[in-house]
Amino acid sequence: MKHDLLLGFLLLAMTGCGTTPEEPKPPERGVTRDLAQDRAGRVSGLTYDMSWEVPSDMGELVRGEETIAFSLSEPRKGLVLDFQQPRENVLEVKANGRPAECSYSPDHIQIPADALRDGTNRISIRFIAGGSPLNRHEDYFYTLFVPNRASAAFPCFDQPDLKARYRLALDVPGDWTAVANGRALSEERVGDRLRFRFQETKPLSTYLFAFAGGEFQVEESQWNGRQIRLFHRETDPKRAARNLPAIFELHRKALDWLEDYTGIEYPFDKFDFVAVPAFQFSGMEHAGAILYRDTGLFLDESATQNEILQRASLIAHETAHMWFGDLVTMRWFNDVWTKEVFANFMAAKIVNPSFPEVDHQLRFFVAHYPAAYDIDRTRGTNPIRQELENMNEAGSLYGPIIYQKAPIMMRQLELLIGEEAMRTGLREYLKTFAFANATWPALVGILDKLTEADLKMWSRNWVEEPGRPRITAELQMDGTQIGSLRLRQEDPLKRQLTWPQRMTPVIGGKGKPASFDVTVNDKTVVVNEAQGLPRPTFVLPDGRGVGYGLFELDERSRVFLLENFHTLPEAVSRAAAWMTLYDALLEAKIEPNGFMRSGLRALKTEPEELNVTFLLNTLATVYWGFLSEGERRTLAPDFEKVTWNLLLSARSPSLKAACFKGFMRIALTPGGIQRLRLVWEGRLNLQGLNLSEQDFMKLAWELAVRGGDDTQDVLAQQSRRIKNPDRSREFAFVAQAFPGDPDRFFESLKKKENRKHEPWVLQALTYLHHPLRAEKGIRYIRPSLDMLEEIQATGDIFFAKGWLDATLSGHNSKEAAQAVRDFLGSHPSYPRRLRAKIEQSADTLFRKVGAQTSR
Repeated sequence: MKHDLLLGFLLLAMTGCGTTPEEPKPPERGVTRDLAQDRAGRVSGLTYDMSWEVPSDMGELVRGEETIAFSLSEPRKGLVLDFQQPRENVLEVKANGRPAECSYSPDHIQIPADALRDGTNRISIRFIAGGSPLNRHEDYFYTLFVPNRASAAFPCFDQPDLKARYRLALDVPGDWTAVANGRALSEERVGDRLRFRFQETKPLSTYLFAFAGGEFQVEESQWNGRQIRLFHRETDPKRAARNLPAIFELHRKALDWLEDYTGIEYPFDKFDFVAVPAFQFSGMEHAGAILYRDTGLFLDESATQNEILQRASLIAHETAHMWFGDLVTMRWFNDVWTKEVFANFMAAKIVNPSFPEVDHQLRFFVAHYPAAYDIDRTRGTNPIRQELENMNEAGSLYGPIIYQKAPIMMRQLELLIGEEAMRTGLREYLKTFAFANATWPALVGILDKLTEADLKMWSRNWVEEPGRPRITAELQMDGTQIGSLRLRQEDPLKRQLTWPQRMTPVIGGKGKPASFDVTVNDKTVVVNEAQGLPRPTFVLPDGRGVGYGLFELDERSRVFLLENFHTLPEAVSRAAAWMTLYDALLEAKIEPNGFMRSGLRALKTEPEELNVTFLLNTLATVYWGFLSEGERRTLAPDFEKVTWNLLLSARSPSLKAACFKGFMRIALTPGGIQRLRLVWEGRLNLQGLNLSEQDFMKLAWELAVRGGDDTQDVLAQQSRRIKNPDRSREFAFVAQAFPGDPDRFFESLKKKENRKHEPWVLQALTYLHHPLRAEKGIRYIRPSLDMLEEIQATGDIFFAKGWLDATLSGHNSKEAAQAVRDFLGSHPSYPRRLRAKIEQSADTLFRKVGAQTSR
């Protein structure tokens, strides 16, 4: 009896120990991968039922209420919610109907175990919202929660693999309208306020939850029996009317194409989009409520072909995200690149049929390769797929490697396995992980079944490792004929990597150049078809813009192409040769003056507008950065003459616009500046080129940066001309960077609230550091670098890199380069990713200084 009683007490004690709540440890700041994995394994069936009140007075705080419902396992562990606001912003917490005694730590609310239960739970919270992610303005606001900013606004589980359904009620001023992910169910007027209720959404990650409100005009159209709507603030009725048909048609075509390609109908309940003034990004793919920067949709009459194509690509990109990113989302933000690569890759396919007159192989090349190379040639480059231990660093993962290199990789993958296998694999991927989360290895596993290639090895070299190969052509002659032609691939970082890829070497001789499609699977490959051909005048290792790498030219080829690349018959070959020559310039194998003369010869005869824009942009970089002041002054008359003559002879308005914008960028002689002034004053009319309000704003800034006794008068007069209130505010902000008190303006940027309109800030910084003002701008470099960690922490995902580019791109002096080196040297433990961004942005500056030193 005593034995049985003792055993009973022991069993009871053991059982009690098993259910004792664990003492919670304060979590680290941000959302660590361990925390995310723990919650993803315990929380399911997540919904947010939310109510927000947005006052008309900017000085009043935004308040919200939410009930978070979910199923929970292991409640004895307690539960951590994310909220990046101080304790006093949490007004009340109830767990399962009772007040909860929560613990608070930076970025988190800890719900105690005794307030939770196994199975269904409901956490109700009243809170004061964080202001930054709400992007409030006097007469409109919009949310922007990517990548980890949802928890800066409201308490939530801020990780991509805890998808939830959202029900939203939104209270706004009575003269506003509102839009959210879900369809508006009701609109109720209460006094001078409006209360909107929105339909419950499909499962979404926190970064995709969104709503906006304000004084927006609403335009409607139809697609396959569905209503689609555009919310915008454009006040020029002619500008709106000119753009609206194309905006809606491009969305309709993208939706049709994606339904056909994926075999999946549009996966969400409605499709709206919002054109936002000074939006931080080109676009953001909130399901059912895409946000765009307004200038990306509403183009000027003076839009270039590149700008027209960029709009089409932008719309296709954001629409593709409805499937790639919204329907299927990455499990963790280290795979954020997967949603971006598919959006860009699909966008290229979607846009092609709408522009049959465009050379789309050329378009893909100029849209992706230069930007990818700008990063991959630097010490600060990064792999496509990066490690991420904490969501508070997720914003630093974005950049051209994700947006430009990854689509190049994806095209190589499609060439490897075939278009049909790629489509079949992607359909399986979308259907398998619909409204859920996936990883890149999961997709590789699906595609691996559809090919004999070793995709895991292929992926490791292309996706997991940084950098690009160095590729050279080795030519051996047998008398006057080619004995052998080999392509050799080397890893500049000495890791013994190879990048399996397709490329097309082109060799020149009498008549049309010969080209050969080659698969490079090893360090060396023999181009058998070249054997026996006559001695070539040049060998271009990749002349079709397919291969990826630093293509090194032998001296004979370099000299020939510098003189004659513009004679190559194919447009993409001319672009690839120009890119190869630019790489040679950066490697100090071509002298800048010779490069400029080569480009000017090409401009005179280049028939493709995309190549004209590519040439003008590259030439402007070398003109302002690699030439000495004396060399620049000597070359300026020829550069201006060639560009102006091309403008006058251009047959299409878009080519005229490209040339005029190029001329604005490089005008330096008194005659050139006078032409700009006459156009701005309206005394010089360029037939076939209709300039917009935005164009005249840009003209006024370009005149101001070139100085003159009446600079302030020019700015004041242009300010009075502007009719659109959003553009008026933009102009006034940027004008602060010009002569007057630029020091005071720069000091103002140290306050977070003055960096609210990030595109305006970057535009102003570009003029503060313009090459013509670089000597005075040097003093802002070190304090700009000192601010970088705060810029990264408080700005949106592209702002830190944009801040660095705007600060450094106008400089080419030893003093500027030394300021960067001194900063890096004095911060040996600086955050790794931010240090890499500095090295990326400073790379061209260092090369400019090196080019001057070597001459």
